[in-house]
Amino acid sequence: MDINKNLRYNKAELLAYFRSRANEILSDLALEYSAADYKKKASALNKAIIQSRDNLLEILNEKARTENWTNSETLECVLMITYTNDVVMLESRNSVWEYDYMAFSRRVGELWEPFCKLCFKYPSTRISAFVPPLFSEVKESLTTEITTYIDALKIKVKEKEQLKRYYDKVWNLVTSGEIQLECDLHFTDGQTKYIVDFKSGFGSNEKGNTNRLLLVGSIYQNIETENYKCLIFVRSTDNNHYLATLQNSGIWETSCGTDTYSKIHHFTGFDIRNWIDQNIDWMNDFAPQMRDAVTNNELQNYLIW
Repeated sequence: MDINKNLRYNKAELLAYFRSRANEILSDLALEYSAADYKKKASALNKAIIQSRDNLLEILNEKARTENWTNSETLECVLMITYTNDVVMLESRNSVWEYDYMAFSRRVGELWEPFCKLCFKYPSTRISAFVPPLFSEVKESLTTEITTYIDALKIKVKEKEQLKRYYDKVWNLVTSGEIQLECDLHFTDGQTKYIVDFKSGFGSNEKGNTNRLLLVGSIYQNIETENYKCLIFVRSTDNNHYLATLQNSGIWETSCGTDTYSKIHHFTGFDIRNWIDQNIDWMNDFAPQMRDAVTNNELQNYLIW
């Protein structure tokens, strides 16, 4: 496998490479797992195929650094490697443990988020990643702020202590422990810090996730020392009332379908929608056996990115 900038155009070569790797992996796993252990075999297969992708990406990134490729050139190669690896991973897993519609839709949805996030790893704009704050740090800062305010009030000491107890009670109502403030993506353009949550779609019971996002978003809004903005990027345009709840909250700015890709283009400088249209063709890129499985089980709609 020759690693160069033209790899971004060599879909057929990459598919052949990963299929050969998958066959080698399957041969090794056949010695380790019986037919009855198909679930364990499928899990080991996925990990091994992903590792073969990561090995290729490591070499590619080193070549890109050495030869001073642009981020756009590197990104297009990385996207092609990632997509072709995803095609072969779906094929190989299906050969070991045939997908039903739930597992297939979930898996394709899981692949979409890291695929889109690659644009933020290799941006053409001046964005950069940042480390999200810890909840303990935010809580300590807010607690210091409110206690300082209470201490400055011209009221009796006992009244101040009572106000502080009420404040502690509110925190206990909000949470009995730590809140995870880390979301799927965190980046800044130098002025605003963006918190991004990726979601394949809101088509099921998302009550718990919706409540968590409302809480997390509210906490970020109350951090006055930084300018935070919370965004939700959704793949599907067919969503339920849980997304509407987030849209109407005034806390999260939401984008769906084409609008999501436009946002990614705006922030990263890369037209991911155009790349998908030009390069992703699941049904024609699948091997015949996988193509038949998708058609026979009517899974085509889950492949719409």
